[in-house]
Amino acid sequence: MVNETLERILRRVEKPSRYTGGELNMTVKDPSRMAVRFALAFPDLYEVGMSHLGSKILYEAMNSPEDVYCERVYAPWPDMEKQLRDNEMKLFSLETHTPLCAFDMVGFSLSYEMSYTNMLNMMDLGGIPLRSANRTDEHPIVVAGGPCVYNPQPLAPFVDICIIGEGEEVNLELIELYKEYKGLARQAFLKRAAKIEGVYVPALYETLEDGRVVPKKGSGAPEVVRKRIVADLDKAAYPTAPIVPFLGIVHDRMMMEVFRACTRGCRFCQAGMIYRPLREKSMERILEIAKAQADATGYEEISLTSLSTGDYSNLNELEDKLEELLGCRRVAVSLPSLRIDSFGEDMARHSSNVRKTGLTFAPEAGSQRLRDVINKNVTEEDLLRCARIAFENGYSHIKLYFMIGLPTETQEDLQALADLVNKVADVYYSIEKSKRAPGLRIVVSTATFVPKPDTPFQWCGQITQEEIFQKQEFLRGALRRRGVSYSWHASKVSQLETCFAVGGDEMADVLEAAYLRGCRFDGWDDHFKYDSWMQAFDDCGVNVTDVANKPRDIDAPLPWDHIDCGVTKEFMLREWNKAQAEQTTRDCRQGCNACGADCFKAGWCV
Repeated sequence: MVNETLERILRRVEKPSRYTGGELNMTVKDPSRMAVRFALAFPDLYEVGMSHLGSKILYEAMNSPEDVYCERVYAPWPDMEKQLRDNEMKLFSLETHTPLCAFDMVGFSLSYEMSYTNMLNMMDLGGIPLRSANRTDEHPIVVAGGPCVYNPQPLAPFVDICIIGEGEEVNLELIELYKEYKGLARQAFLKRAAKIEGVYVPALYETLEDGRVVPKKGSGAPEVVRKRIVADLDKAAYPTAPIVPFLGIVHDRMMMEVFRACTRGCRFCQAGMIYRPLREKSMERILEIAKAQADATGYEEISLTSLSTGDYSNLNELEDKLEELLGCRRVAVSLPSLRIDSFGEDMARHSSNVRKTGLTFAPEAGSQRLRDVINKNVTEEDLLRCARIAFENGYSHIKLYFMIGLPTETQEDLQALADLVNKVADVYYSIEKSKRAPGLRIVVSTATFVPKPDTPFQWCGQITQEEIFQKQEFLRGALRRRGVSYSWHASKVSQLETCFAVGGDEMADVLEAAYLRGCRFDGWDDHFKYDSWMQAFDDCGVNVTDVANKPRDIDAPLPWDHIDCGVTKEFMLREWNKAQAEQTTRDCRQGCNACGADCFKAGWCV
């Protein structure tokens, strides 16, 4: 039961159901009978965190042992933070309203660099010292995982453990180890945890003057920490009865992962590299989970979510079987952003059977030359063919995603982007008026290129703020046409995202300084405090343009060289050289490109 203080607090906040728990399908256990209690923390708002598929999977996996209770906690909105601080109340879990500091372990899922200040805020509100060096045996073990920890150094002073790779299995191994060490010295546990494959313990490492991160003498920690993967997705944990929230969330529907990784090899895409090798879930398993989720939730939509869902081996057959299984319940099958070269008549037919809310395509670049540089391996003809299929099947709303500031981009490439959008509009008007849906709407969105670790573009710098502004202004003028709208991602946020994506140890001090200056919810435009961030850089003597804009030397150590994603640095360098030569690399499904991911002996590689 919620206590009186919490009841009073909840009357004063905007959406109290963000903090109450008690939703349909929430896991309920007796805390007094648990060997380990784990708080699964997502450093963003409830509506965002409840839409995160990775957290749903981990919640299922870590609640599978009878003596482990995994509970949820999300970043409180500023109104709730104020109430917690004013009432001297600690941030708590949704399941049992237990303060974070009372858990054995607290694990943060980090998928976006601009959520780092929220992570610090949640620890502070939960009664956990920010820096691991200041924690005692009485404090929880703080764990971080997700794509962001492939460069863990900006977070190194704040976390006890980083999970490199997929967490379903390694988290349970860590919990089993913790049972042996519970009540003993945390340092003994951390030294033993470092021997588990996929576990990085920052306190056991040091950064040398040349930038290399190496184990401290006598630590026993490995020189390189290799990621963990789940080899067989059919046997992996997956929610069959996901929690149904009380309020609308970002992705308020069933979510079905059909495979992990991607074989396309886009050179800007971190996810396409770090999740290799590609592993598919069988159709039988997908149908089994889909039926169970529909029975347990009452949702009216299921989304097939993977990096490139159109590449699933038997997608058309899967869609047919899902419609046969769920159609009588009026459950719609939807697809996320689609690859242009995998979209066809069958896919359009399936989509149009649901509801015509629009289709999303990501050409990424306007010219063929630049698409070859990034290894997108799609053509203008592919996009125009997709547009025609969509418009002829009753769609009039299309979203197109591009990036600006890609390596080697020129003004001609920007003009080609505008020309391509106009050609898509021309396709719509070329169709007989009586045979097309009314009200053309093409939404063009551009994001600024952010270099990411473990990609062929990891040595690149980001373009300057002035260059970003000039490109955005050019496109704003070039895309003025009826039925076409243009939006762009905030350039200052992209600059900071780059700093944390490719920066080193120096970014940890900047992060803490910005947090102490009041930075929270940095990914939200109305809460982003750029001036406070710049003051934090000044306070720490770090030049933001040096971190974000300067290219990195090919031969210099990178802050993440001690983390092994399976794809080799040699492959990344080959791809970087091919990008500069405007040469493409084939899809892995057409033949092995010797990226190194076969070391896992799983999935498509075998």
